[in-house]
Amino acid sequence: METKDVLTEGTDDYGEKWFADPAGFEENLVSVWGRRWSVASEVGKLRAVLLRRPGKEIEAVKNPSDWRWKDVMDPAKARDQHDAMAEVYRSCGVDVFYVEDQRDDRPNAIFMRDNVLGTPEGAIVCRQSTAFRRGEERGVALALAKIGCPIIRTISGRGVFEGACGMWIDRETIVLGTGVRSNQEGVRQVEEVLRPMGVDNILRFQIPWGHAHLDGLMNPVDKKKLLLFPWQVPFDVVDALIRKGFQIIEAPSVQEVKQGSAVNMVALEPGRVLAAKGNSKTKALLERNGVEVLETEVDELMKGFGSLHCMTAFLERDPI
Repeated sequence: METKDVLTEGTDDYGEKWFADPAGFEENLVSVWGRRWSVASEVGKLRAVLLRRPGKEIEAVKNPSDWRWKDVMDPAKARDQHDAMAEVYRSCGVDVFYVEDQRDDRPNAIFMRDNVLGTPEGAIVCRQSTAFRRGEERGVALALAKIGCPIIRTISGRGVFEGACGMWIDRETIVLGTGVRSNQEGVRQVEEVLRPMGVDNILRFQIPWGHAHLDGLMNPVDKKKLLLFPWQVPFDVVDALIRKGFQIIEAPSVQEVKQGSAVNMVALEPGRVLAAKGNSKTKALLERNGVEVLETEVDELMKGFGSLHCMTAFLERDPI
């Protein structure tokens, strides 16, 4: 009796015919993850951010120096200022998401940029350097999962890296800083993720003694304009930016940089920024250079040694 070969009946050959889809991860962001969770710029039109509205955690601060704060915050005023910042984002068409589940003993969790670095293919969950901040990451990961933003890496092992130690220049270029909040292993892990995405130009920045992050020292404000504090940005970084055609705008006031967080601002779109109120010299200089400056009051929140850029994790920006 002839035995039928059930494996080949009705077919002409053997083998799997369901071939892999050649599309890259970035191409599938909308179809798989629900929206374009992509960041490769500090100035492209801002579309989505992750914030932490000050919660019970800021009420637990009794001795500010234990938390690297200048002074105790007034909780009601801090929340009002944070809400006003979020409302500016919404009025500019930005979707605002929040970390809702956070530890009550982590008052610095309001500085969300340190926990997340947005990339062209989703978010890197960072690993805090200091013991009094470590543990914020779990609440951040939960929030990202809830809204559907892909987590493409969590800094692990002996690596430490905080999101404000990364600064996008363009789709192929990022500045990565090492210092007290970011070590070589943390930067290696970030670089390992970014290079397969086509980020070929990585500028190394040794963050000076006395500074935690890059965003207090430099910040793009337009497609080819960058505000910086000239005394503490390495020549090699500035030279590379000039070679890329950037106009360098030097912050005009040490007082405003150090006390007013004048460089620590957020670009809403090319040539339009949201800045901390009270830095009149810096605002005037930017306006003379064709940059529109919106202002919001964050003096209460700045008691935690952080300002607008520190409080804002970028989850989606338009490409430039």
